[in-house]
Amino acid sequence: MLKAAAILHHPQSEGALVFARRMADGFRSEGIDVRLCDVWHADAPAAVDGVGLIVCVGGDGSVLRAARLAMLSGTPLLGVNMGRLGFLTDVGPDEVQQHLHDIHRESWRIEERVMVQATVDGDTAGVHHGLNDIVVSRRLAGRPIYVEVVIDGARMAIYRCDGMIVATPTGSTGYSLAAGGPILAPTEHHLVVTPVSAHLALSRSIVLLPESEVLLRVTSDHGAVLSIDGQDDIQIESGTSVQVRISPYRTRFVRFREPSSFYADLAQKLDIQISSPINHRA
Repeated sequence: MLKAAAILHHPQSEGALVFARRMADGFRSEGIDVRLCDVWHADAPAAVDGVGLIVCVGGDGSVLRAARLAMLSGTPLLGVNMGRLGFLTDVGPDEVQQHLHDIHRESWRIEERVMVQATVDGDTAGVHHGLNDIVVSRRLAGRPIYVEVVIDGARMAIYRCDGMIVATPTGSTGYSLAAGGPILAPTEHHLVVTPVSAHLALSRSIVLLPESEVLLRVTSDHGAVLSIDGQDDIQIESGTSVQVRISPYRTRFVRFREPSSFYADLAQKLDIQISSPINHRA
């Protein structure tokens, strides 16, 4: 039985806060202790400590933040969308109310997603984890950077580009897709490396084996930016190396529905019209 839960909400959405409070009342009526907090608040790490479930009310950006709060403990995470159809939010407000008893009994299915880890050398040394992607990009507009890509010790190429994305399967439908990368099924264990606006170089993505590592070595007169899930930005200098691989941590999403077709869901979420004229040609 679930004893305690943290309900995190988008900081600037009045609707998310109102529903989070209503959900908290429902949880308490089931005998569940509730901690309510803004997902970006300094108290959020303490709010999720020791709970059996983290609920995030908001959009995909809020869920990305919550995933990094949940990763150390492996606490199950339930994303609740507030009207917009998201890739990470599985249920709407009405469905949560319908599943209150299931939540109390922890009667749910867990879907694991791999995360990505970046190890940075030099003055900004550190280890960072994300659910979507690690991105190295130019610091100044109109000033491309040079990124040497080394995979498992083999030098692939030096790209003159606006940036380089290393995305998880979850992140493959985000920035990587917009940059021309492939879509991976979300429960796969591969990373995909996608250049952004590569000049006179191989512009195709590279899908890595699960055990592979990619080294990104940056050269730029103006430095570059390392971004984790598009939320944490770190200024890095020319000569910095970023080692990227699959993280030892996982995001454990709570699901109430039986597994459905990923591709059918994808078509809906990308707003692909099945009745498009191209499908009616003779």
